[in-house]
Amino acid sequence: MRCHEVDYKIIGEALQVVEVELDPGEKVIAEAGMMNYMEDGISFETRMGDGSNPDQGLMGKLFSAGKRMITGESLFMTHFGNEGEGKRKVAFAAPYPGSIVALNLAEHGERVICQKDAFLCAALGTKVDVTFSRKLGAGFFGGEGFILQSLEGDGMAFMQAGGTVVRKELNNETLRVDTGCLVGFTDGIDYSIEMVKGLKSMFFGGEGLWLATLKGTGTVWIQSLPFSRLADRVIAASPALGGAERGED
Repeated sequence: MRCHEVDYKIIGEALQVVEVELDPGEKVIAEAGMMNYMEDGISFETRMGDGSNPDQGLMGKLFSAGKRMITGESLFMTHFGNEGEGKRKVAFAAPYPGSIVALNLAEHGERVICQKDAFLCAALGTKVDVTFSRKLGAGFFGGEGFILQSLEGDGMAFMQAGGTVVRKELNNETLRVDTGCLVGFTDGIDYSIEMVKGLKSMFFGGEGLWLATLKGTGTVWIQSLPFSRLADRVIAASPALGGAERGED
């Protein structure tokens, strides 16, 4: 799937911004509300769909938008294009503290699977679709790990992640990850969600009842601080948000 060629620079260490440089006529797509700043000459338009298939009819666009709506994502994406005469820049940032992962999809088999909230932006031509775990149990109990996104194409795409990102290379190996800590993985990885073994571990271990199990050969990206975990800690520590009030010494 042919994508526009875009140059980029990731700025910062812990609260990162990705600055994308567009030649005249080049475009990039992004989740609604992720734009940070843009130079004069950049125009933007909100559209239904990612624009990867310009010949797609209305029903096809509605079907794709419907799948995104089911997962809680916006029905629309924002398309940014350079309508100036020289190179112009537009930047995107995640809505929470963390890191940005740059993916050259051509180097990863032209397809990467990621958590439903991980997609940030990509070169126009990238297909952003919704996919689901193949095991039914994950749908009822797996929570964060059930609904996934696929990024397909031969250009650049960018994922957002909370905290520090750890990249693991599996060579016919197995890795178990907290479902919320998984950011994405390449197409050669088999993904499932399994229940934690042992009653004490399930109820008193503090790690949740379910783990994502990844098997095979390929790349896995893990985040150290998923937003859901950060939000839980903030709520627990704040009386105004329903957390326990701390006594004074």
